Amino acid sequence: MLNNKLSLITLIVSSSMLLSACQTTNPYTNESQNAKATNGAIIGAIAGAAIGVASSSKSDRGKGALIGAASGAAVGGGIGYYMDVQEAELRKQLQATGVSVTRSGDNIILNMPNEVTFGVDQSVLSTRAKEVLNSVALVAKEYDETMLNVMGFTDSSGSESYNLRLSQVRAAEVANYLMSREIANQRISSIGMGESRPIADNTTKQGRAQNRRVEIVLSPMPQA
Repeated sequence: MLNNKLSLITLIVSSSMLLSACQTTNPYTNESQNAKATNGAIIGAIAGAAIGVASSSKSDRGKGALIGAASGAAVGGGIGYYMDVQEAELRKQLQATGVSVTRSGDNIILNMPNEVTFGVDQSVLSTRAKEVLNSVALVAKEYDETMLNVMGFTDSSGSESYNLRLSQVRAAEVANYLMSREIANQRISSIGMGESRPIADNTTKQGRAQNRRVEIVLSPMPQA
């Protein structure tokens, strides 16, 4: 009987979330698409139902499952939706800039290739880079419950120690510029990754160009 109730609750919550799924518009195709919040809400609902059952007395387990499912759906969907709409806004702002926007769970990753940010072996932000970062800051100020982690990467040319130092300086330059655009410094961190984590072949010119990059990872601010 209890299993039937849980199955019914899960089905109702999942169905309602799917039918009223948060929609975002793909800025490249202008088509409406299901937001990633839907998955978060469904997962949260199932997890919440399980917690509700475990924390309720035997006679109240059905009620506990329902309350837990509702709470879990709200939490799971809330974070997902917040990142969904932020992702959509970033895609809109960064169209045709050369910066890619990808999603990994609740993280949004901005990949800024070296041609957008710095000259070869340089650590001074280009005018183009500042324009891009102005757009990032515009969105970041609107969605102020997000952390921005700036990571610098190089190719494998030169010594490992030199590349690490260069990547640190570049990441710090990007972070400092974002702070100068009125993003709270406690929301921003920077780290140099040197030649680690290449995304292309360092033995080719094209591959090395792809590996010279700055990534900005936007993630939900930890809850107190």
